[in-house]
Amino acid sequence: MPMPFLKCRWLPFALVLGVCLCLFVNTVSAAEEEAKPTRENWGHIVIKGDYPEGPQMPGLFGDVTESLSKAVERLEKAAEDKSLTGVILHLKGTEVGWAKLNELRQAILKVRKSKKKVYAWIESGMTKDYLIASACDQIVMPESATLILLGLRAEVSFYKNLFDWLDVKPDVLRVGEYKSAAEPYTRTEMSPAFREEMEALLDNYFGQIIAMISKSRGLSAEQVETAINAGPYMAVDAKKLGLIDHVAYEDQLPELITGGNKKTEVKVIHNYAKKRLDTDFSGIAGLIKLMDLLAGIDSSQRTGSGPRIAVIYATGAIMSGSSSQGGLLGMHVLGSDTFIKAVEKAAKDEQVKAIVLRVDSPGGSALASDLMWRALQEAGKPIVVSMGDVAASGGYYISMGANRIFAEPGTLTGSIGVVGGKIAVEGLYKKIGITSSVISRGDNSGTFSPMTGFTETERTAVTKLLYAVYKQFTEKAATGRKMEYDALEKLARGRVYTGEMALKIGLVDQLGTLDDAIEHARKLGKIPDDQKFEKLILPRPTSPFEQLFGPADADARLSQQFSKMLNQLSPELSQQLQKLDVINLLSREKTLTVMPFDIRVN
Repeated sequence: MPMPFLKCRWLPFALVLGVCLCLFVNTVSAAEEEAKPTRENWGHIVIKGDYPEGPQMPGLFGDVTESLSKAVERLEKAAEDKSLTGVILHLKGTEVGWAKLNELRQAILKVRKSKKKVYAWIESGMTKDYLIASACDQIVMPESATLILLGLRAEVSFYKNLFDWLDVKPDVLRVGEYKSAAEPYTRTEMSPAFREEMEALLDNYFGQIIAMISKSRGLSAEQVETAINAGPYMAVDAKKLGLIDHVAYEDQLPELITGGNKKTEVKVIHNYAKKRLDTDFSGIAGLIKLMDLLAGIDSSQRTGSGPRIAVIYATGAIMSGSSSQGGLLGMHVLGSDTFIKAVEKAAKDEQVKAIVLRVDSPGGSALASDLMWRALQEAGKPIVVSMGDVAASGGYYISMGANRIFAEPGTLTGSIGVVGGKIAVEGLYKKIGITSSVISRGDNSGTFSPMTGFTETERTAVTKLLYAVYKQFTEKAATGRKMEYDALEKLARGRVYTGEMALKIGLVDQLGTLDDAIEHARKLGKIPDDQKFEKLILPRPTSPFEQLFGPADADARLSQQFSKMLNQLSPELSQQLQKLDVINLLSREKTLTVMPFDIRVN
């Protein structure tokens, strides 16, 4: 009987010992857990370049140029990624317009709304870089960097004296006192109407800059304006003014993020969410994949059987014919034939419930604009317009019949007016020894001859033609905007507005991004909130074959090569010559609905 007695006797001791051992083990585990550093994942995204609108066909080893939509998608993925603690944006010099600037800022704010921190590290701080960075939680610059925040400046070059010296005579007519497209070629300085228009635009843009910085940085409007007027600044001085938060190098960011806490480890994921092309081209499947890639067949566009929203990109100067990536002077062309085919494809697709038109165009051919407008009216589906950097003149023409127009605050739009004419080169020809003999029949047979200016009867006939085109433009705009004709016409006359200004006078319906427009199209297309939909992106981008070897057309290929060579030799001269694109347009089209200028900010 002794054994059971012993067991009972030692049982309490064993229980106490077991509890002590458990407590000891748990204490050791807790200590080890406490000693182990916690890890945070931070996505690293580089922001640089011009971010073209629309899809960009990838090269053989990845995206050659990242599009705006791809950049926004990467930020949206970061907002949804539960494994991320935050995002580091490395700004290396952007060349974006005002609409793209807003798209990037809104995408950054989405990341912040998802309870993630966003740090901006500015390598070269120009105005647009800083405005993007100001949407972030923290702004960091190295001590050697300069914040070049200087405000706005509009510089318009005039070529009349050059043309006089060459004995070239621009004979250009316009309808609308603000339609200043011909002024750089017919005057030596701005007309009063042109100056009034530019002053209003710069006032609005300057106000937007101050408002963005003031709201983001917690500074008063007076403090921001004073800071702009006293710029530029070294990083240390910018920090003293509250324009940035830290002076540090990029390798010091993890320490800044953790506040020097060595118990937290920061893992930086470089090239976060940057799509890499599948380069496994082995076997028959790989060969088919390679052939599809070279031909410009995007496998991501092979969709299922669910509802779709077609997103059609209208980018470049509007002309008749096919679209092209760049002309002699670097001008990108939005061809009416290419555009109409894209609209017809969306219209015939029963799965497409609505169309979103993303416009980034200064206009161009009045005829081509009207044909494109007609194609949209005949599509038979809800149409929502999202205006990019520029949606003016012909760009506004193709937009005005939509169910709803969204503009970005900084979009350049309006410019409802018409210009037409020619450049007479007879004097130049004589200077270089070229003479001409002319035989004609008809009083106005020389109307579009490039040799001489208009006669009185020719001028009368062309003026009548331009007024007819203007009346057509303004009548359709009044109908599309549901306004009285006289009220709309007062807003037309060739005047250009920002999106913010256009909203106040009724030329657009709402300020918002491309995503906002797509969401509205979903509602118009009666796609339920809980049902997923696909985007049908049109038209297709340039294929890698065309990227490598240029377009099949020999003239277009030569133009691209000349444009690239000129830009490499002298970027400044290339920019000046690009402003002569209107002359190239006039030689091809007799009536133009084209915006007279662009505004760029460093």
